[in-house]
Amino acid sequence: MTSFADEMAVCAADIERALDRLLTAERLAGPGVPPDRLVAAMRHGSLNGGKRLRPLLVRQAASIFGVLPRESLAAGVAVELVHCYSLIHDDLPAMDDDDVRRGQPTVHRAYDDATAILAGDALPTLAFGILAGEDCHPDPAVRVRLVAELAAGAGAGGMVGGQVRDIEGETTALPDRQIAEMQAMKTGALIRAAVRMGAILGGAGDEALVHLTHYAEAAGRAFQLADDLLDVTASAEAMGKATGKDAANGKQTLVGRLGVEAARRHLAETVHDALTALTAFGPEADGLRATAMYFAARES
Repeated sequence: MTSFADEMAVCAADIERALDRLLTAERLAGPGVPPDRLVAAMRHGSLNGGKRLRPLLVRQAASIFGVLPRESLAAGVAVELVHCYSLIHDDLPAMDDDDVRRGQPTVHRAYDDATAILAGDALPTLAFGILAGEDCHPDPAVRVRLVAELAAGAGAGGMVGGQVRDIEGETTALPDRQIAEMQAMKTGALIRAAVRMGAILGGAGDEALVHLTHYAEAAGRAFQLADDLLDVTASAEAMGKATGKDAANGKQTLVGRLGVEAARRHLAETVHDALTALTAFGPEADGLRATAMYFAARES
């Protein structure tokens, strides 16, 4: 039986190879030839690091319905491209102003602000092109649903809107409910999209999709809680990026509001909620169960 660590490593390696093949001037060419500097910045912000957890969720959700890993690879790559773009933009001076990501200089430090913005712009554009292609799924109706799902998770009512709420929270006090809502958008929406995209690839029925959505929303809350705890408790070396910045920048988090020990208890309850949502499924959902537990236990 494959361990979770092995499953995660195999998925990460698959995504890394796919990105490496994809992010070349030849593959990115359209009406014109993409500039070498842009391609290099896109590669810098996408390759050589990352656990590729969102593509893993796509793969695990799809596998519940018998979809093979190679059949969910394109959708996983698309989700990862959107995630990588968000990190490039989050690191910019106008946002979180970070110098290090995954143990290396952030894109705006390795290149410049304008190139980082444009590299970030190019990645989600590429992601939606991948979802629209026949290699993603033979049925155009499924491809349309995948595009719509990722757009919703990444857009103004999802990840981007959550980032705006996060910035607003630096100057305006938020009640606990609004902090949770902000985090559900900023972090949870893309995790939700990844799980639902896997289910869509597998032809999940309405009831199964409801259960998986409840799982994904709880898993997203768990991921963000764990991330906020690590910002307080982990070292920069372990994280591969600066830590302790939430409090320094006036970021409002549930960890800051509840305290570390209460937040850890809340994290355990949230993981339990995620696992409970999978009660309708048998061992075919064990991958998703393991990922939810990993979210709470991770150290980086």
